[in-house]
Amino acid sequence: MTSTDWQSAPRNWPASLTLGLTAAAALTIVPWYGLTHGYSHAAWAWFVVVLSLNELSITCGYHRLFAHVTYKARPALRAIYLLIGAMTLQGSALRWCAMHRVHHRYIDDPERDPYCARRGFWFSHIGWMLHDYPSGHADLDCARDLKQDPMVMWQHRHYVPVAVAMNVAVPLLLGALSGDVVGTFLLAGVLRLVLSHHLTFFINSLAHIVGTQPYSTENTARDNAVVALLTFGEGYHNYHHAFAHDYRNAVRWWQWDPSKWLIWTLARVGLARDLKRVPDFRIQRALLDAQFQHAQQRLAHRPAWELEPLRRRIAEEYAAFHAAIGTWSKLREQWIEEKKRAVANRWERSLLQSRLKELEYSLRLQYRRMRLLQAQLG
Repeated sequence: MTSTDWQSAPRNWPASLTLGLTAAAALTIVPWYGLTHGYSHAAWAWFVVVLSLNELSITCGYHRLFAHVTYKARPALRAIYLLIGAMTLQGSALRWCAMHRVHHRYIDDPERDPYCARRGFWFSHIGWMLHDYPSGHADLDCARDLKQDPMVMWQHRHYVPVAVAMNVAVPLLLGALSGDVVGTFLLAGVLRLVLSHHLTFFINSLAHIVGTQPYSTENTARDNAVVALLTFGEGYHNYHHAFAHDYRNAVRWWQWDPSKWLIWTLARVGLARDLKRVPDFRIQRALLDAQFQHAQQRLAHRPAWELEPLRRRIAEEYAAFHAAIGTWSKLREQWIEEKKRAVANRWERSLLQSRLKELEYSLRLQYRRMRLLQAQLG
């Protein structure tokens, strides 16, 4: 499809009016009312609470539960995700997840990726919704499993009345309870909705344009700590695209991912189960693989007299890396076979696990060596 075809796509009026009118109200009516009447502490408190619930319903519900099935949830928790998810006005869970799965399947393809970052910040952030682009048509066949889910389909069929009720009735009810109906509606209703929209949109735009690529350089997805801070952990997007079926987006202890902590807590109280995690060795392998790719790219910019010793060191590290991967694969196969046979000899199984841990540790050490080498490359 040519650029002219894209530009001539018809306007998506429902999305354009929703996004435009709510943004206009947030920029004019909300500050005007604050200056002339003021907002109560209760109104601000409900704004923070409802905004947080909206974001968590997208991250933990729409994204990590329904789109990627990184864990399983009890019906009560699924219902909460679906109700509050409708409040975000980002479409039904079925449509949202179908679009997101297409994004993962065809990432960076301008013809098929719904919010392709290669088309620029504006398009990936909000422009893809303002026109009826062919790539924006939801292929619901990508969510056949969800089409078999009665709760998801109920929300999909009744999405409009549910969304309207959640965005009108809930803020008004909270305002009545707090004694500040108008203030609560403007903050927890209007301003919350606009901020929730754009915080989520940053994942499609900024998290594909600004940040680092420690796990993979095969696509535009990036780790962005600022976006992670704003979106309850979703900003570690390079990791997510490398390991989409991990319930975590951040794996370092210091990285901000409260969605991961919430899912873990829900599992402890019995509301969630079967949390999927990528083995540490695979994570270390991806980190090193990306390091080698970055090193090769930087070698191209080094003086000729420095190339040979640096290439030799990288080649040695790469050989050790592949040897470790081969050993790990064999040990992993043995460990799986031992589990299948459920052998009584626990010592053999513990020995295999110890050797796997040793290999994981060796990759961590190699990763540190590669970081030092990267520093020399500049």
